[in-house]
Amino acid sequence: MKKLHGLLPSAVLLSVVLTASLLGGCSSAPAESAADDSNVVYVYNWGEYIDPDVITMFEDETGIRVVYDEFETNEIMYPKIAADSSQYDVICPSDYMIAKMIEGNLLSPLDYDAMPNVKANIGEDFWKTARDFDPGNIYSVPYCWGTIGILYNKTMVDDPVDSWSILWNEKYKDNILMQDSVRDLFSVALKLDGDSLNTLDINQLEKAKEKLIEQKPLVQAYVVDEVRDKMIGNEAALGVIYSGEAEYTREENEDLAYVIPKEGTNLWMDDWVITKGSKHKDAAAKWIDFMCRGDIALKNFEYIYYSTPNTAAINLMDEDERNNPVLFPDLSQYHNLEAMKYLGKDGDRLYFDLWKEVKSAF
Repeated sequence: MKKLHGLLPSAVLLSVVLTASLLGGCSSAPAESAADDSNVVYVYNWGEYIDPDVITMFEDETGIRVVYDEFETNEIMYPKIAADSSQYDVICPSDYMIAKMIEGNLLSPLDYDAMPNVKANIGEDFWKTARDFDPGNIYSVPYCWGTIGILYNKTMVDDPVDSWSILWNEKYKDNILMQDSVRDLFSVALKLDGDSLNTLDINQLEKAKEKLIEQKPLVQAYVVDEVRDKMIGNEAALGVIYSGEAEYTREENEDLAYVIPKEGTNLWMDDWVITKGSKHKDAAAKWIDFMCRGDIALKNFEYIYYSTPNTAAINLMDEDERNNPVLFPDLSQYHNLEAMKYLGKDGDRLYFDLWKEVKSAF
């Protein structure tokens, strides 16, 4: 399979860059002028989150020119769109950010009649999950999804790995890697206590903070994509990681295994949306529909190696890919999976302040 490209989507990726969201951001124009844009679509997506050949295929088949820009985080993308939602036509934000954009009146309702591949090929379970952040599935179409779990080295860990609690086991001191990410870090402690990763209950959050401070002496490092490289190199025994990253590491190091803890985790999703100010809504709809065609969704999956919600693409996969328990787990086995929700400015500030207390402890 293709090596993972670029930055993590984010699903689920509310990391240290939350500072940018809290402090604000600056707006800039798309890479190309809109002087001659009568037959064009402006696309804004995560870095290296699409097979470049797909862009060429779309242009060749539709005659629509694509102006394609990339962003690194939801928090960098948001202020640009908030400043002027007409800069881009179609964007691929994460679940909680979609909710924030809906609240900010930055998105356009979708015309599903103009996108036959969307309803035909996106699995019902994913529409249901998307309703957690897009009630009624009015504004967004699932593109990629995954989970966050524990990656462990079978030669270094001799205890059962089925619970977040193993990350508090003193036996593995200095061999534990945690996510350097506000929401991802807190979700581990919250889930371990049986609480929602979207809670705003200060008592639950304070308890999670204290658990993370208690764990801190055991942690080798707080990292993001470095988890992948450290685990491949046998530099740690346990690490919190995204499922797509985990599968790549398993191919590079056969001693590694990935589990979704029994207490539950974040089921993240990145979706296509059309901006409120889009000047090319028809072209944007054609783009989304094209991305949902089975062969195109498969091509993207084989390039970025993150799970696709596209049933037509899954049916085109070979048996090993389709039955991969890391990329396509049986979600019916889990009862505590949650999409990450936007918690409002006050909620963001609360999590960030508690995260700073964890990071500054000791």
